[in-house]
Parts: sequence; structure tokens; C-alpha cells
Amino acid sequence: MKLSVIIVNYKTPEMTLDAASAALDQLKMLDCNWQLTIVDNDSQDGSFEKLQNSVDGKTTLDRSLWERVDVLQSGFNGGFGAGNNFGIKHQLKENDQVDYFYILNSDAFPEEGSIKYLMDYLDAHHDVGIAGSYIHGPDNEPHATAFRFPSALGEFECAIGFGPITRLLKNSVVPMGIPEATQEVDWLAGASMMIRCTVLEQVGLFDEGFFLYYEETDFCRRAKNNCWSTVYVKESSVCHIGSVTTGMKEWKRIPNYWFDSRRRYFIKSYGNYYYYLATCLRIIGELLYKLRAFIFRKKSVKPAGFTYDLTKHMLTNIF
Repeated sequence: MKLSVIIVNYKTPEMTLDAASAALDQLKMLDCNWQLTIVDNDSQDGSFEKLQNSVDGKTTLDRSLWERVDVLQSGFNGGFGAGNNFGIKHQLKENDQVDYFYILNSDAFPEEGSIKYLMDYLDAHHDVGIAGSYIHGPDNEPHATAFRFPSALGEFECAIGFGPITRLLKNSVVPMGIPEATQEVDWLAGASMMIRCTVLEQVGLFDEGFFLYYEETDFCRRAKNNCWSTVYVKESSVCHIGSVTTGMKEWKRIPNYWFDSRRRYFIKSYGNYYYYLATCLRIIGELLYKLRAFIFRKKSVKPAGFTYDLTKHMLTNIF
């Protein structure tokens, strides 16, 4: 099989079906063998049944397309990486060889030629292991999805939010802005990401120790350590609503699993001492930001209780 598409659903069956429909509109233009798998990540709200009944009940002219859609129940909500791994393992079991896996968020909608652009780029560049799309919102505002790997200096810069520091540490700033053309990046957001199967064979699947967040960062880092580059393909355009499943836009406090994922990433990538260094620099930067906001009477835009929660999380893990 040339291409396997994976969409993970968690309590958003209608939106997931819309994402699948948008993907099918692009897949039907491909001159290759493909399959689309929807994984319900143990929603326990009837999502699985709704998805299954909807896919089985399609009677439109595109019925032949929906026949190539599988709906699976993972039976356990292990997070984003675990859900995608479940779909990947299923496809590898069903097919002797898959060239590419395309990971698509349940609130992301591929636009004209978007999937083909990613596949064509990987076909033409055999040293590239991962290709991701240009992402924009329903309002056509571009989303920042191209990044550098997090570092201790990057944590300090992110926290302090001060122009001179940002210019001084420009090579450590994690967000790379919106690339104007196709280019190599350190890592990409997983809303629309195509992965060469050879990469999965060499570096393994997503690390299921990450429930949510940092799993794409970790995966791209492992790929780079095995000489596989990650490329942001500007021509591939995908509309993404964002944070529908996680509810991030409504967060009043950062959930503990975000801190757990951050800690896991730094320790796995650099070791315990580096994690403490990065966290201390982040805390110092946050305190300096608060001091500057107080002096200049500016309203803080930081999440409520972030510095306290980060400090508590670090100290809890120490003791």
C-alpha cells in the first residue's frame, strides 16, 4: 500500500467525519493504493458507534471511497501518540508494506492537492523522513507549526518575552514563525504530518509515555538523530480549527499532563540535570517577566498559576 491515513477521534465524531470527508476528497485524486483508518480513542460517549454507523451507512456516489475507511476502537485512551500507534499497527498488520503514513487531526481539513504535495515531496526527496503542511485557521490566519527543538535557553527566552533577549537568543527561539517557502525544520505540529514508513521501522512509533504534547517533538528528534530530516511543505495547505479535543483554549490552568510531557521530553533528550537547568531558567524568566509587568503596569498574558505549577511540579519530582 502506498499511503495509509490515520485520524484519531475523541468525543468529536461529527467533526472527525468532516475531516475524513475532506481527506477522501483529496485521496480520490491520487493514482495509488490507499486506506483511511479512524481510531476512536475510547471516547465512551457513543462516538465509536456513530462513526461506524455513519461510515457503513454511506449511500452517496462516493460510497466506493467510504468502503476504504476502517473504524477501529482502541479500547484505551492513551493519548494522541497511542491512538495513532493503534492505527499504524493495524495497517501494518493488514498490509505487508506501507510506504507512507499520513497523520491527520480530527479537526483538520486537507485542501486542494495538500496530501499529494506531501507524498510527491517525499517521493522526490529520499533523505526526508517527515513532511508537514502549512496550517491555517478557518479565518485564514496562519498557525505557527514550524519549530526548533526546545532547549534551556529557549525556555528562558519563551518565559521572559523581552525583545533584546529574543534577538540575542534568536537561534534558540522555539517558534520559527511562518516559513515563506518549503524548508527544513526541527519539528512540526502533528495536525497534518506524513511519515515515511522506513522512519517508523528505524526509530519506532510515537512514544506513548507522552499523553498529549511533545510527542511530535520527540518523534522528529529521534528521526533527526537517525539522519532523517523534517520538512515544512508550504504548498500543502490544511485548515485546522485547533484545540477542539484538548480544550486548550478554555484552559484556566495548564493540566498536569503538559508538565509531565515537558519533563519527559527534556529528561529523555538531555538527561535529568538538563531538565532542572531548563526548568530553573524558565522559572527565572517567568519571574523577571512578572517583575517587568509590575513595574510598567502591564497586564500579564501568562496562564494563571503557571510559575507556581511549574515550580511545584519540579519540586515534587525531586522529592
